[in-house]
Amino acid sequence: MRWIWIDAFVEFVSKQRASAVKNVTLAEDYLHDHFPGYPVMPPTLMIEGMAQTAGILVGEARGFAENVILAKIRSAAFSDYAGPGDQLRYDATVDSLDERAAVTSGTVFKNGSQIGNVDLMFSHVNQAEKTLDLPDHNFVFTQQFMNLLAGFRRLDADGSGITHGG
Repeated sequence: MRWIWIDAFVEFVSKQRASAVKNVTLAEDYLHDHFPGYPVMPPTLMIEGMAQTAGILVGEARGFAENVILAKIRSAAFSDYAGPGDQLRYDATVDSLDERAAVTSGTVFKNGSQIGNVDLMFSHVNQAEKTLDLPDHNFVFTQQFMNLLAGFRRLDADGSGITHGG
């Protein structure tokens, strides 16, 4: 099973920025285990939601030609948790991108109010780097992740008013 911490993209501008949302529901098992009796989505999972949002943005910018791996959390700060009924929005921006790595900055919102900042660094790992003993296939961008981006592009093509271009 692969944990997906974003539900849908609401904005995607290739090589520049992306926004994704996550609806927090009481049906999610982790909410019952983190703080018994006080169900919250911890900041560590919000960092992962930002990493997935920014990682897909970085991967798409390079045509999904290689695996994009989270290399470093440059900084992360949160002022609040999220709980059942809350909607999180992850706004990711590409700060720099080259053939070896990418740097992104991001803001986390809960129900429209900013609650966090997450700045990340990604490494591009291509299939030629066999010294790492990685699989031959792209193990980062699974069909689940590709479906999230495809779903946004379908909405955009239907004239939803959500922008796609720069």
